Amino acid sequence: MSFDTEWAQHKAAVLAQQPSPAMRLNHAPTDGGVPGSPAGSLVAGAASINGNANLLIEIAALLHEGRPDGEASTMARAPRAHADVSAEVLRFARFADDQFKDTVNLLAALATRLKTAGTDFAQVDDDTARSFLSDLLASGRYVQPEAK
Repeated sequence: MSFDTEWAQHKAAVLAQQPSPAMRLNHAPTDGGVPGSPAGSLVAGAASINGNANLLIEIAALLHEGRPDGEASTMARAPRAHADVSAEVLRFARFADDQFKDTVNLLAALATRLKTAGTDFAQVDDDTARSFLSDLLASGRYVQPEAK
């Protein structure tokens, strides 16, 4: 079985399990919810980009607040536990702490890049609007309503 065939089967199984079209992720609204955009097209806006960046920061903050408790690893130290168990628990605690910090830092870095992308998007959008107005003023001509 090819990868494409297997992937199509997995997608069909997931779509069959979804309770409603409103719950579908990674899809544009099927009714063309954004004015002027056809259904199924990708729509980005500065507000959406900034909102998602803020959401990533909130997730990072919640993860930081729920960080692993250092006291949990002290419960398995000698003399409460065997020295080998204590060493392995300490090794795992250091590894888990490192992975945890990496995840929080990754989310914060992604949020920063997304904020930068939102700023760039707004700049490009502004430049496009300015260019349109400049072209309209430079090459446009006034037609009186009676002459239309």
